Amino acid sequence: MISHLEAAKEAAQAAGELLGARFEKPLTINATTAHDIKLEVDVLAQDLITEILLGHFPEHALYGEEGVVGDQASAYQWVVDPLDGTVNYFYGIPHFCVSIALRLRGEIMVGVIYDPIREELWTGEKGQPPLLNGREIHVSERANLAESIVSVGFAKTSSTIDAGLPLLQQMVHRVRKCRMLGSAALDLAYIACGRLDAYLEQGISLWDIAAGWLLVEAAGGRVEMQARADLPDKFSVVASNGLLDLS
Repeated sequence: MISHLEAAKEAAQAAGELLGARFEKPLTINATTAHDIKLEVDVLAQDLITEILLGHFPEHALYGEEGVVGDQASAYQWVVDPLDGTVNYFYGIPHFCVSIALRLRGEIMVGVIYDPIREELWTGEKGQPPLLNGREIHVSERANLAESIVSVGFAKTSSTIDAGLPLLQQMVHRVRKCRMLGSAALDLAYIACGRLDAYLEQGISLWDIAAGWLLVEAAGGRVEMQARADLPDKFSVVASNGLLDLS
């Protein structure tokens, strides 16, 4: 039988191939809001991921941005963002990815993030060193905030945007550079391999950060999550190399 990690890699790369083939082509919009876009290709990618993962493991459940499948009380639950960075994708900005994690009774055991534009595949398993295209990775060793690169994410509601602005104002004066790249999963993947030093976000969904959470911690970093009482199923997150004082 195929391993959980190999199945996640298969699904992420298949979805990435679909996204890459449709990138910068005419797209069908399913819905828009003030700060977000939902595309038909998001749904198609998740359907493909679901077909692959539940084809291998029909007793598992899947919890994704585009809906849930199977018995969510199952011990095994796949947590999927089929296209993290949809707004980037829609505007032709080549910075987006597929994010797939597997939880066993609530604990993340497998994490895979795939960037089809750069053909970069981050993979991790609980208790094992994470890899980027087969090469072992580690968080940065920068301990001085003034030398760091920090990503500050802005969510999709007025309250989370308002909460993020003071963080940005604080950080932009303390770090070498702040970045807003548009994909939480890739922000975390970049921390895991030392490109970024920290990521701050005030309202994020589990599917955005589940795979990256495992990668960062497996690479020697730290992730602090706090559920938002005012926003169901949303979290504030501080992820870093574990050496920076972000207080």
